[in-house]
Amino acid sequence: MPELPPPITVVGIGADGWPGLAAGSRAALQSAEVVIGGPRQLELLPRDTVPAERLAWPSPLRPAVPGLLAEHAGRRIAVLASGDPMFFGIGRTLAETVGAERLRVLPHPSSVSYACARLGWPLEATEVVSLVGRPPATLALALHPGRRLLVLSADAGTPAVVAALLTEHGFGTARLRVLEQLGDDARERELDGRADDWPHPPGDPLNLIAVELGDGPRGSLVPGLPDEAYENDGQLTKRHVRAATLATLAPSPGELLWDVGGGSGSIAVEWLRAHRDCRAVSVERDPARADRIARNAAALGVPRLRVVTGRAPEALAELPTPDAVFIGGGLTAPGLLDGCWAALRPGGRLVANTVTLESEALLTEWYRRHGGELVKLAVAHAVPVGGFTGWRQAMPVTQWSAVKPNTHQEDAS
Repeated sequence: MPELPPPITVVGIGADGWPGLAAGSRAALQSAEVVIGGPRQLELLPRDTVPAERLAWPSPLRPAVPGLLAEHAGRRIAVLASGDPMFFGIGRTLAETVGAERLRVLPHPSSVSYACARLGWPLEATEVVSLVGRPPATLALALHPGRRLLVLSADAGTPAVVAALLTEHGFGTARLRVLEQLGDDARERELDGRADDWPHPPGDPLNLIAVELGDGPRGSLVPGLPDEAYENDGQLTKRHVRAATLATLAPSPGELLWDVGGGSGSIAVEWLRAHRDCRAVSVERDPARADRIARNAAALGVPRLRVVTGRAPEALAELPTPDAVFIGGGLTAPGLLDGCWAALRPGGRLVANTVTLESEALLTEWYRRHGGELVKLAVAHAVPVGGFTGWRQAMPVTQWSAVKPNTHQEDAS
């Protein structure tokens, strides 16, 4: 059998540097031939004690990882990480690149552990949001009255950005505490203030933000946000139909949705809000609507929504295989239903909504061929009728949904 290469040792290090490392971590760094890390982390190692060759990660980091590791294959490699390497750290990238079995991970307390210890907050009850390499709008999804958040900062300017975002979303009274250089007793510092009156200039780039939200607008964790939550031109799956549609699509962590004929993007947005690991692509032919979808996604805390401007089915050709497909418009476009059904993975779900008789006839035919469920959703709202109250019926929505069978099951039928 060929000799296995030495494992890559991933060493977590804190703001206190070498003095704060455990004996095992020190020994791993002293025996390494190559140490890779960020410039700040590398500077924390004493050169007389750690004589290894030092390499700083290039930017962008992730594409460079395979080549850099391959260049030094066969040597004893140590990688430095801030705090716990497997908590929003380089450890995940390395595991995905070389495999977890190639790694020896030596964690250090994370900045989140230090922050909870300083604040007296229970770690398991504190939500963590990372803005490192992520749009600030990501934070909007976590905003609920009375909640406590820990925000991982991208740089010294992040606290002011967070304060402005909180104020914009109606949480101006939130208390912010910026904790700098956590773990370094000599340089730790705390800055305190309200979001709508944040008084502090940018400080140390190594910081974490503790947020106590207090009063603010109440959001919802389940599908069916108010229609007013969306900027729209009338092309919007309305609240009650949207809630029923999301229940049928049944989002699950890590799954990918195609939202075809995105309109205002409400289905894709609420799919993503179901879990932080959900993924979605919204396809919209109208550029103005595509821009509106992106704005709605950012405002509702899911800026990770990918928006594709183009006409389906042509715009679907290069997209990754979906776990679920929603068709909210353009059903009669030649080849659209066929293309979506063909692209869907076995076991995936397809849901299509329509209000026209022509598209309803098409869905009825697909129901005859593939089974599934064909339902009509009707919603009426109470409205004034003179001095009395009556019902105003919205246009009924015909919905067809089906689970794509495995190929052998389809052949057998």
